[in-house]
Amino acid sequence: MSALLDSSVCQRFFSATSSRPRVGAALRGACAATACALLLGACVDFSMPDYKRPDTPAKASWSNQKAAPVSAAATIEPDWWKGFHDPYLDTLIDKAIAGNFDIRVLAARIDVASTQIAEAKAGALPTMDLGVGADFEKTTGQTFAKQYNVAAQVNWDIDIWGKVEKGVQAQKAEFHASEADWRAGYLELVANVASTYFQILQFDDQIDQQQKTLVTNKQILTIYDGQRRSGLVPQTQVLRQQAEINRLTNELLELRRSRAVANNALCTLIGVPAGEFQLPQGHLQQRVQLPAVPDGLPAQLLARRPDVVAAEFRVLEAYDLVGQAKLAQLPTIGLTAHGGTASAALNNLLKSFTFGLMPSINIPLLDPGTRAHVKTTQAQSTVAEQQYRVAVMGAFEEVENALVNLNSHKAQREELQQQVSRLQIVADQIQSQLRLGVVSQLEVFETERTLLQAQQDLLSNHQLILSDTVLLYKALGGGWPSVDVQAQVEAK
Repeated sequence: MSALLDSSVCQRFFSATSSRPRVGAALRGACAATACALLLGACVDFSMPDYKRPDTPAKASWSNQKAAPVSAAATIEPDWWKGFHDPYLDTLIDKAIAGNFDIRVLAARIDVASTQIAEAKAGALPTMDLGVGADFEKTTGQTFAKQYNVAAQVNWDIDIWGKVEKGVQAQKAEFHASEADWRAGYLELVANVASTYFQILQFDDQIDQQQKTLVTNKQILTIYDGQRRSGLVPQTQVLRQQAEINRLTNELLELRRSRAVANNALCTLIGVPAGEFQLPQGHLQQRVQLPAVPDGLPAQLLARRPDVVAAEFRVLEAYDLVGQAKLAQLPTIGLTAHGGTASAALNNLLKSFTFGLMPSINIPLLDPGTRAHVKTTQAQSTVAEQQYRVAVMGAFEEVENALVNLNSHKAQREELQQQVSRLQIVADQIQSQLRLGVVSQLEVFETERTLLQAQQDLLSNHQLILSDTVLLYKALGGGWPSVDVQAQVEAK
């Protein structure tokens, strides 16, 4: 640090100002103050180690992934939702991207971060003040006095240590973090639109199946009621079946309520007032295809997750803020130039001017608040590092859960398909036996009720697989490209 203020430099200052006693004395005092400040700063740490990504537990591969890893670029397409092959879903997502207000808020925050970069850069530029005034004074026994004046002042704090530049770099990191926040919000929006859309279509299928089940149970009630009048079954059997119809009717009302609430949520997602848009009724299995999720997903896909990227950029921001706080302990050199004129008459105002130049040195090292701020930024940097680790660990859990749920529901789907297939065979045979008079109509209805419940479970499973796929794409970071924060730091 002594090289910053070599003795020969001071000597040149002293010799150059010997003919100007006042200026020379001021500069000699400035040099002496700077030398004292640097001596006091010898025990203060101004060093900044190279930025390094916070360490996190390593993960080479995902569970239940037996195939060889494929490249990240070949795993998820940027418009991955088109893998469901539903044009109506594509239209809804386009509307949401254009009209959702949450995504607009995130976009506005990017603009704020961008303008704050210019604000941070302005700290290295001089400032100028201009003032115009008039003074009128009347004292008893004296003539009326008046004076007009014009004054200007330019202040410039010279960023000789790079403190302002550190602040600019910190704000640039916040800008990139805001961009990543927008990507995370974009991904969240697409996932929510898709999941809500699937849920509404599932409700439509469930309502349709529930209505069929209710019709079947009412037919069973008619048979029981006839048997009761004939003395074949007790009254309790009829009451039990009536209670079953009450339960099924209640479930039907709940499904319709849930469908309306989900439709309101979809309205908000696409940016229209709730109730102003009604999703047409449809059938989930007919509209939406199950996309093929590739095996061998590489663990490096997490580098595409926007929330992880944002967390790392905020670590970089905290790192730069620590550097700025450390550099703020060094002396600052300021130049103040002022000039003006004053006159008792406006026509003489611009005939004479006064100019002045005043260099100054500020020594914030002696300010305990400056040192305390360094410790504050260091503590905040530790918080940012821990938040990055939390984001990475949460990402690991989300991907693993999505894979577990997806693989489990796919295995359940095979069992449910076999169950429905076998129950369908039973129902067909019972229907044939009814025509032969071997079985009663009641047994046919009971078989149909069991088949309808199995079909209902298969519909629910289909929606779960679709939602699991959406959550997996979201957990893996969607189709965004990987971002190497370390490379951006090295490119500065």
